[in-house]
Amino acid sequence: MTAIRLLLVDDDPLVRAGLSFMLGGAGDIEIVGEAADGAEVEALVDRTRPDVVLMDIRMPSVDGLTATERLRGRQDAPQVVLLTTFHADEQVLRALRAGAAGFVLKDTPPAEIVDAVRRVAAGDPVLSPTVTRQLMDHAAGTAADTRRTRARERLAVLNDREREVAVAVGRGLSNADVAAELFMSVATVKTHVSRVLAKLDLNNRVQIALLAYDAGLLEEVEDDGH
Repeated sequence: MTAIRLLLVDDDPLVRAGLSFMLGGAGDIEIVGEAADGAEVEALVDRTRPDVVLMDIRMPSVDGLTATERLRGRQDAPQVVLLTTFHADEQVLRALRAGAAGFVLKDTPPAEIVDAVRRVAAGDPVLSPTVTRQLMDHAAGTAADTRRTRARERLAVLNDREREVAVAVGRGLSNADVAAELFMSVATVKTHVSRVLAKLDLNNRVQIALLAYDAGLLEEVEDDGH
């Protein structure tokens, strides 16, 4: 199996050392580079071609949010996971809307950080149910009506099946769980997810989840008792 190529970005050398020691011990992860600031990221990505960038949100020159936006605007961009001390604020929303595949708390147990890198490399978002609820509750509190109208207008391009898949992704279900719930194969689920991403011009499943929540679709599911 080809190792997951990982780039570490954090302005704290002790944090980078700890992450390097922890992640470098996983047999299926190869650390291909390290950076101390977001300003270095694009050049390092060009040179090292990582699959995943694990990056701190707060850095002194170019922060992780700006670096994420720059990376995700490129063709063949690596997946980005942001490290944060987590506060349910607009910074996290901005990161996810910019195309970050998710984020992990800096005090997350080592095994979970390793698992997060693996999941993101496989195309799955990294958002725990607790963090997702905090994030979505915050999102619901700001200009909700306007955002809901715009989100529903965007989702109108989906057919019924694609809409069902989008809602399931928004609930945090894996491809296998979606397949079981909607009575289709995992391959078909992947096809639908790809079509949803293309139709909505999104980068990843996290953005599908945010859009589904913005549109109020997850609230409708809860009201139905699912």
